[in-house]
Parts: sequence; structure tokens; C-alpha cells
Amino acid sequence: MFAIEFQTTVKNGIIEIPRQYLRNLTNRVRVILLVEEASKTTVNFIDQLLAHPVQVKGFRPLSREEIYARSSSHNLLH
Repeated sequence: MFAIEFQTTVKNGIIEIPRQYLRNLTNRVRVILLVEEASKTTVNFIDQLLAHPVQVKGFRPLSREEIYARSSSHNLLH
């Protein structure tokens, strides 16, 4: 017994064997299927938040002045 490995797509329950392997096959074969798991798409949390921002009642982004004021006071502490 020898092994042949190839990848293919099952269509209507039929596995098509590539032509280059057909001449090596006899009447009976043993078939072992290794099924690839469905792709588990990992969603980047930042991308998800950008696509669907969280709405917070009363939220107001900091002004440029507030950002620099916070940055300056933070630098004084360190």
C-alpha cells in the first residue's frame, strides 16, 4: 500500500482524483478524509470599534487645549 496526498473540493459528495494519480489506482482504495476546519475569522477589536463605535451619552472629545493641558500636567508629575 502507498499513500497519495492532494487537496480538492468535494462536489455533490464526489472527490475528484487528479489525473496524474489515476493510473496508480486499483479497484479498491482506503480513503481517509482530513477536513479543514471552517476559517475562524478573528476580528480585530479596534477594527470592530471603528466600524461600530460605542455610543456614550454626554461624551465630548477633549479639545486640543485640554489634551495639551493634561499632557503638560502629566509631565510635571514625572
